[in-house]
This record gives sequence, C-alpha cells and structure tokens, in this order.
Amino acid sequence: MTEATTSRDTVSAPSDAAAALSVKSTGPGAGRRVLVTGGSRGIGFAVAKRLAEEGYVVAVNGRNAERAREAVENLRALGHEAYALPFDVTDRKTAAEVLAEDVALRGPFWGVVLNAGINRDMPLAAMSDDDWDDVVNTDLGGFYNVLRPLVMTMARARKGRIVVVSSVSGMVGTRGQTNYSAAKAGLIGAAKALAMELASRSITVNVIAPGLIETDMVTEENRERILPLIPMRRLGNPEEVAHVAAFLLSDGAAYVTRAVIPVAGGLV
Repeated sequence: MTEATTSRDTVSAPSDAAAALSVKSTGPGAGRRVLVTGGSRGIGFAVAKRLAEEGYVVAVNGRNAERAREAVENLRALGHEAYALPFDVTDRKTAAEVLAEDVALRGPFWGVVLNAGINRDMPLAAMSDDDWDDVVNTDLGGFYNVLRPLVMTMARARKGRIVVVSSVSGMVGTRGQTNYSAAKAGLIGAAKALAMELASRSITVNVIAPGLIETDMVTEENRERILPLIPMRRLGNPEEVAHVAAFLLSDGAAYVTRAVIPVAGGLV
C-alpha cells in the first residue's frame, strides 16, 4: 500500500519559527508543538492541518524547502500557527543539527508524527540497489535519524506523543513492494520497542497503518489491483488518517501505547 510523502532538504529555517508566534491558538493542542515529517503534502499535510486546527504549533518538515514553506503559508492563511523545518530525513547529520537548534530555541516537542516515506514498487528481481536503499533509508532510516536527537529531550520533559505512519504493507507484505514492506514492517517493530523504552516517562508511541490512501503516491495499477480487495470498496482519504493521528496525540490517548491501528477500509 502507499501513503506517506517524501521529506528531504538540507536547509533549516529556525528563524521561521518566530513568525508562528504571530498567531495564538486555542484548542486542545494550544501551547504544544508537534513536528510532522513529510508534512508538505498528502497525508502529512492533512495531519499538519488537522493538528493546527486543534491549536498545536506545527513544524512542517519536508525535503523540499519551498514546498514546506508553501504548506506553512497555507496554514497561516487559515489562522493557524506553523513554521517550516526543512531537512532530508536520510541526512543524519543535518537532521540532528536542525532538530537540536530548534529544540534549543523552542524547547522539546510535545509530539512527533513520522510520516516521511517513498516507494519504488517493482518485483525484487527487477529492483536495483538504489531502489532498495532509498526506500529503506527514507522510510525506516528516518525513524532513527529524526527520533534519536529528540527522545532524550522528550524523556526529560516526561511527556509527549510519537505517532509513526507505517502501512498495511508492513503488516501483511504486498507483492511488488519488498523494499517498502520491509521498511514499514521495521517501523512497526521499532515503534513497539521504543514504546517500551519510553512508557515510564509518560510518552506514548503508536503506529498508524494506512491502506490505499488517495495521494499522489497511488498508481493506477495499485488502484485497479487493490480496490476490489477493500471491503469498503473505496480508497481512504488523507483526512481519515489525520483524524486518527490527532486522537493519538491527544490527552485522551494517554493510556494508548504500542498500538498498531489500520486505516484501511477493512483490508486487514
């Protein structure tokens, strides 16, 4: 299945964070800051928008700095607090530097939504080394590269939420997606392990496993092949994933951790 969007750039914009203070939000997320990787389009932008509507200050990450800033402008035009935090989730050094600078400036994040991902769908026999490495390094490597600089600051604060966007492909495996299925399965295992490590600090770690979601990552081939297998006989939309993410970031989900929640129309 396909769902997440890519996240990559080498330039951070911490000064942009100050502009987010020009609007003061109210709502359940007021006063809390959330990082959304791959947040400039698709599921990521839907999550960023939903969280901004609930009053969170949203740091929109994306590998394309211009696109991330456009997403922020769209959120601010709606009266929400947001700022761009562009970097490539596969670039460990840059990710660590950008995140450390942001935390030093603004304090620890309340939440992180790990959504950045790519796909390169084809049979394993036709796959190149780059097809494998690029997907695994982005979809799974981004988990480590983003969370490693942040978990200690969140643990010291003794509060927070981590939401990992995996896929039903990581639960059951999907033909033509050995790289993607491997990376997404790895995310589920990593999230479950991290949940155990952080539970005593009142930090929850949960996984959303979307099925086929209406984004620009959906190919016509996937649509035709998978749609008949979905009991609800339709694709999901990014907003339906965003609703689940918003719940998992909320106070109401304080006792929910290590969960894997499919948003897949009954596919699994």
